[in-house]
Amino acid sequence: MNSQAQIVATIGPATGDKNIIRKIINGGVDAVRLNSSWGTYEEHAGYIKNIKETSKEAGRHIPIILDLSGPRIQDINSHKFDIEAIEIITPKDLADLKFGVEQGVDYVAMSFVGSAGDIERLRAEMKKLGKVLPVIAKIERESAVRNIDEIIQVSEAIMIARGDLGSEVPLEQIPFIQKDITEKCKRAGKPVIIATQIIESMMKNPVPTRAEITDIACAILDGADILMLSEETTIGQYPIESVVMMKKAILEAEKHAPNMQINKL
Repeated sequence: MNSQAQIVATIGPATGDKNIIRKIINGGVDAVRLNSSWGTYEEHAGYIKNIKETSKEAGRHIPIILDLSGPRIQDINSHKFDIEAIEIITPKDLADLKFGVEQGVDYVAMSFVGSAGDIERLRAEMKKLGKVLPVIAKIERESAVRNIDEIIQVSEAIMIARGDLGSEVPLEQIPFIQKDITEKCKRAGKPVIIATQIIESMMKNPVPTRAEITDIACAILDGADILMLSEETTIGQYPIESVVMMKKAILEAEKHAPNMQINKL
């Protein structure tokens, strides 16, 4: 069965092989993401080639999202926003953007958006490259939450990136920020993606926790259009099972929200 809500899977070493890509597409993946914070251009070009060939074989178009790193610094094993950054678009972002345009990606996800002006600056850079791709604004800073109305207005889609956002706002506020942004996106007719730790335990376990399944259900009942898998499908031990379980959880939740209006990528 096809769900109304979509699934995005981040592609990495665990899923870059054509055979695995074929299996996750058959399992319910609707779009894929490439995280430019990790991997080489050679690796990402190989993933893109495999995605395009596999989706063509399946008779489907699977949109490819290039996720720009933005001004981030490494903090032990994680990354966070560089508060000393002067520009929101880094030299690495510009190089990655050029690579993405040349490779024919479908969307660009912009990290650490703070205002509508950041989106406009990204579009100006894309114009220089001769192609303006749809922009997904990643909400992971307190300033983005403050300026959410203007950001929604100028973006093609919104991603609520709960990981980095959790470093900027009190954790107990995240469910309500997520709900509020989801409602605003629905009113504006813009797709909203919920990301980070959706079923993170499946990186090492073949089944998710009960809390993770509840998280998926709550996101769908609140009106989320798209749920995104990150490390579950880049380096996790059970990438195919993660996709299948996500699809099952979404389908079950949608039984309890039969009149949902979904904005797709």
